Amino acid sequence: MKRQLSLSGLGLTLALALAGCGGGAGSAGAAANDADVRFASMMIPHHEQAVEMSETILAKDGMDPEVADLAERIKEAQGPEIETMSGWLDAWGEPEAGGHGSGHGSGGGDDAAGGGMMSGEQMDDLAAAEGDEASRLFLDSMIEHHEGAVDMAKQELDAGAHADAKELAASIVQAQESEIKEMQALLAGL
Repeated sequence: MKRQLSLSGLGLTLALALAGCGGGAGSAGAAANDADVRFASMMIPHHEQAVEMSETILAKDGMDPEVADLAERIKEAQGPEIETMSGWLDAWGEPEAGGHGSGHGSGGGDDAAGGGMMSGEQMDDLAAAEGDEASRLFLDSMIEHHEGAVDMAKQELDAGAHADAKELAASIVQAQESEIKEMQALLAGL
């Protein structure tokens, strides 16, 4: 009897999981709209660059431990979010934005990948910097980067329809606003 109940529970769990993965519908049944597609398409390269910035800092010797810890947390949080958003775009039949990280958003007024993106030159400066200079550059740049992500996430909350995308957007706003405050405090202590 216990085995039969376990298998029934497993079957129900599998059925619910598959139902949540279908087509363009989210867990609440709302199909993705243009705002949802724009959010995922823009946030993927934005997150990719944040991961790249974090990896740059983590590869340096002698970094401030609090800055290194923050960089590790950013990398750990945003990597899985990239995978989630890529999965949505695939399920929605939408292409991912081309390219990765450092090249996006460097065209002056072109905001294709969202606000706060670093140019290739700025990424090179971060790679070349050491010690407190690297920490300051990382923190200053990541604050601006996070502010851009928060703006994009708020646009999704205002105009999106897909429940899971809106849930991720709300999570991004909460996490990144908290990290902005943390980075401002770290900067003040350098």
